Amino acid sequence: MEHVPMSFLVAFFLLCLSLNLPGFCVAGNESFAFSGFAGSANNLTLDGTAKVTGEEILELTNNEPGVEGHAFYRIPIQFKDSPNGTVQSFSVAFVFAILSASSDMSSDGMAFVIAPGKDFWNASTAQYLGLLNSHAPANSNQFFAVELDTIKNDEFQDLDNNHVGIDINALSSVKSRTAAFYDDKEGGMLKNLSLNSSEAMQVWVDYDGKGKQINVTLAPMGWDKPSKPLLSNISDLSAVITEKAYIGFSASTGPMGSQHCVLAWSFAMNRPAPAIDFKKMPELPNSGHHKTLTKDLQIALPTAAFIILAICMAIFLLVQRKLAYAEVREDWEVEFGPHRFSYKELFDATEGFKSKHLLGVGGFGKVYKGILPKSKSEVAVKRVSHDSSQGIKEFVSEVVSIGHLRHRNLVQLLGYCRRKGELLLVYDYMPNGSLDKYLYGEENKPLLEWGQRFQIIKDVASGLFYLHENWEKVVIHRDIKASNVLLDGGMIAHLGDFGLARLYDHGTDLQTTHVVGTMGYIAPELSRTGKASPLTDVFAFGTFLLEVTCGKRPVSNSVQHGRTMLVDRVLEYWHRGALKETVDSRLQGNYNVDEVQMVLTLGLMCSHPFPGERPPMRQVMQYLDGDAPLPELTPANMSLLSLMQNQLSFDQSVLQYPWSVTSMGTMTAGISVGR
Repeated sequence: MEHVPMSFLVAFFLLCLSLNLPGFCVAGNESFAFSGFAGSANNLTLDGTAKVTGEEILELTNNEPGVEGHAFYRIPIQFKDSPNGTVQSFSVAFVFAILSASSDMSSDGMAFVIAPGKDFWNASTAQYLGLLNSHAPANSNQFFAVELDTIKNDEFQDLDNNHVGIDINALSSVKSRTAAFYDDKEGGMLKNLSLNSSEAMQVWVDYDGKGKQINVTLAPMGWDKPSKPLLSNISDLSAVITEKAYIGFSASTGPMGSQHCVLAWSFAMNRPAPAIDFKKMPELPNSGHHKTLTKDLQIALPTAAFIILAICMAIFLLVQRKLAYAEVREDWEVEFGPHRFSYKELFDATEGFKSKHLLGVGGFGKVYKGILPKSKSEVAVKRVSHDSSQGIKEFVSEVVSIGHLRHRNLVQLLGYCRRKGELLLVYDYMPNGSLDKYLYGEENKPLLEWGQRFQIIKDVASGLFYLHENWEKVVIHRDIKASNVLLDGGMIAHLGDFGLARLYDHGTDLQTTHVVGTMGYIAPELSRTGKASPLTDVFAFGTFLLEVTCGKRPVSNSVQHGRTMLVDRVLEYWHRGALKETVDSRLQGNYNVDEVQMVLTLGLMCSHPFPGERPPMRQVMQYLDGDAPLPELTPANMSLLSLMQNQLSFDQSVLQYPWSVTSMGTMTAGISVGR
């Protein structure tokens, strides 16, 4: 060695460092960028349902229920200089999308993961995100993850059903927040994002090795990285991340299927993750969105063309000013004149749909509070997109028909406006908001006393009876739930959101339609016939009765029992003779025992899995008003096989009903009523 030139030794040492040879491990050199996943098979390890599609998208789940998928970078990343060393700084950026058939019936979410290995064969689906299983102790795993979760799971103390969380060795996040981003274009205003919107979004995960700080930042796809992260947490990852570890993604679905997609991904040690080239990034299937314009297309034209550009822009602004309030009007809409609002009227009422007037955001679109300029009436304006190429005439006709409904317990639909690709629906404004906020203590709403709850139940029943029997047509609401019950200034309940409603002439046959609604309120016969009827509304109303009385959601999650139905829990306590124990504990026994007994039993009757056994709303009104005694029901025998066949494509673990299996293979229900 003494004859080997020093320059050769130095060169050899540097070569070993660059190749990361054994004995010369050092963190800090690794980086990669995928702006789409064409030809990436050699760089990724995939399992479960994970695959790279023909559109160059990394698809983790394939829209099937109860599946999971994992995708990891093929080689481990050197995070430490030695086994007992400190995790160095690193930066991750990726673009993802969660595609679901319905924003109201989402499946579970996905996560970015750093783990010692990439084998998760024994992990569970649904709320476990393909990372843990129901039998593993709380802290028996070693991983760091950032979860993008669309289901609220009580066993993990989830914030809501649309949150981002930092997870360390467990799915109970050390810190989480509702999905949102800080908009630098509007002074850093916090704006909500819907993870289940089927829209592409960006995520940045940055770890400062010196300050031990984790930052998670979100933004819509194509936006610059916001200056303020959504989440920040001080955690030393040196005890979590091993010297060499694998990075990648995990996703799973529960009873409902979803597609969890990654469109682009970059990573770097000790420096920001490489920028994603949006020009090369694939589009989501059937998204119809154009790829985001990149900064190089926004560079100013040469000085020689500046004057021409300025003239063109001036002309454009003049034309744009005239078209600002342009609407879509067709000849057939003349007959609907009184129900047609001008776009300018609604624009002025909401001050240009400013964020300060935003009442809520959902899969349907956004709702704004407004004050009509002429009448000074307070209204709620819902903005939803529509396809004007077909079906809009029938849809508007139905909207106007619903606008003729007149009942004190229905939210009044005042009219509509069509503009370009959107439809604006105008409703009476309800100052006290939706009932679910009071039942679950959201937004610091006060506790509802039993007298108020009982009156709300009677209000909703009265409105539903009017829809089914007392109007010129039969109106089937199809989405009865606490969040669609709105309270006016006097706490009178109004059934609202007729976006899924269907109208039929009295005495006509019902038409087959898509199965829509919210999990926990959907009647079982819908999966077999596809026909919504007044009795499918009664089923949802039965669930609503139990929800209001018990103060619990129709579907709950727990580690011991998984996802269970509220109706099962109430029936179980009825069998024990302890029905009062299901009443909302926050009432502290301050309620009318006879009324509670009657409402809970009526809820079980309305939730019967066979429609013929449910009372129509006329009888429901008589029971609630005390004009007729609740009948004593005799046990009814039903075929277990028939009941299971009725469920068809619905997961049996989700659609459970309050009927027990006898030794003879039949389903029996025995309810005796004492008032």
